[in-house]
Amino acid sequence: MSAFLISTGVVALAEIGDKTQLLAFLLASRFRKPVPIIVGITLATILNHGLAGALGAWVTTVVGPDILRWVLGIGFLGMAVWTLIPDKIEEEETQLATRLGVFGATFVTFFLAEIGDKTQIATVAMSAHYSDVITVVAGTTLGMLIADVPAVFAGDKLADRIPMKLVHGIAAGLFALMGFATLLGVGQQFGF
Repeated sequence: MSAFLISTGVVALAEIGDKTQLLAFLLASRFRKPVPIIVGITLATILNHGLAGALGAWVTTVVGPDILRWVLGIGFLGMAVWTLIPDKIEEEETQLATRLGVFGATFVTFFLAEIGDKTQIATVAMSAHYSDVITVVAGTTLGMLIADVPAVFAGDKLADRIPMKLVHGIAAGLFALMGFATLLGVGQQFGF
């Protein structure tokens, strides 16, 4: 259960102000059709994070536990720093939207925007850390939806009211905590 809850919480916080949340705002304001946007976000996230989770599980088969602990710990610390850097949406990602329809545009742009994004890398790391791909992917997908579905419905009105620096600071703190805990081996007996 902790893998699910931590994956959900970390990604939900990390996603606030992320480029895919900005993409959700943009698609919602452009198309004004929330259902196909939400379905596109959900399916793109499941596919993207499913692949990331599989990569995380594979890494555990080729890297020894001591090296993996250091790689994951340093990786979580790196994500803490990265979370403090604001994202910007790329115009190329949104131009594709006009040719594929609402669902297709959302699915393709979200999938592509997530490649190499901090939430995808977090999914790889958490899948390797917890050795439970399905639970982690379910958690990271829910975290993505917790952050992006309100963006689809509230648009830019919500973005102006969220204290982004505070949210990014909390997410960075969680990543840093996970990094230090992983490096120190804290919580292994409890499944953290």
